[in-house]
Amino acid sequence: MPISMYSASVPLFTHMFGNLAQWLDRAEAHAAERKFDTSVLMAARLAPDMLPFVKQIQIACDGPKFCVARLAGIQAPSFADDETSFAQLRERIARTAEFVQGVRPDQIDGTEDKEVTIPRRDGSFTMKGEAYLKHFVLPNFYFHLTTAYGLLRHNGVPLGKPDFLGRIA
Repeated sequence: MPISMYSASVPLFTHMFGNLAQWLDRAEAHAAERKFDTSVLMAARLAPDMLPFVKQIQIACDGPKFCVARLAGIQAPSFADDETSFAQLRERIARTAEFVQGVRPDQIDGTEDKEVTIPRRDGSFTMKGEAYLKHFVLPNFYFHLTTAYGLLRHNGVPLGKPDFLGRIA
């Protein structure tokens, strides 16, 4: 039996949001233990031309939020992108997870061939639902999660592969 659009999206997003929140807990504890301000981590970049840690988290939340909204044909909640603390980032993750989990399987399943238009600064483009999920949303989601994870590791936060993968059922 083929997997559904819902099972290939919402449970993956939800699982990784839980892991991400735990990374923030570990990062905050690391900063407290080493006696440095968490703003150092919030602004961390691996290169001068890349987006900072806080933006990685915002984008990692936005991808799934817009994905399920576009597939389900509903409005995604709007977030201000003004987080300046780990507590605010945890709240954003929680609000995103709550929204994503609130979308029912029947709202997403069967959207493989649905035309999905993605607005961009350089002009919008359209993809079929399955391609949108598999070739745009999921790679971008994991890219920004991996970048956030790498930024924390680069700054000494004691995380390992099990923290990235989380508890696998």
